[in-house]
Amino acid sequence: MVVLSKIYTKTGDAGETALGNGTRVAKHSARVTAYGTVDETNATVGMARLHATGDMDAALQRISNDLFDLGADLCSPDMHLDASAPYPPLRVIAGQVSRLEREIDAMNVKLTPLRSFILPGGSALAAHLHLCRTVCRRAERLTVELATTESVNPEAVKYLNRLSDWFFVAGRIANEDGTKDVLWVPGLTR
Repeated sequence: MVVLSKIYTKTGDAGETALGNGTRVAKHSARVTAYGTVDETNATVGMARLHATGDMDAALQRISNDLFDLGADLCSPDMHLDASAPYPPLRVIAGQVSRLEREIDAMNVKLTPLRSFILPGGSALAAHLHLCRTVCRRAERLTVELATTESVNPEAVKYLNRLSDWFFVAGRIANEDGTKDVLWVPGLTR
């Protein structure tokens, strides 16, 4: 359990922060940038939830919690359990990825196949879900880049990849099951 009795610590005033294992790194390090962008994704989920109800809101709440798990995963670089650690690092697992796949498949059944690319927009919820998708894609790119030089849980990368797809399909659902999607018309404004 996390206990935060004081919000500011002044330990980051010199431009460094602590990872989950206690290692101090620059705030602009690739790892901090990756999990910081996961946090940005989570903030966009919070904005989308302002427009969501029922099952969609419940799914977004679960995803928000998953994104916190993912941030914890990325801020703990040790892939192997350190016997001296007070608790094992939290890792995203394959079950979280497969749950997203099942949900995407269930939503996709309601949708007609696309014959054009979709522009962000339609309903307020759909517009916010498209923002979630784009920030999530950036988090994925940064996490993949991090994985070229440091240890990263492969399930974390898979989760981000599926999640951006989830946001895309959910955006279509939010546009009255795709019937109110805003379609791209190539060259329309030439």
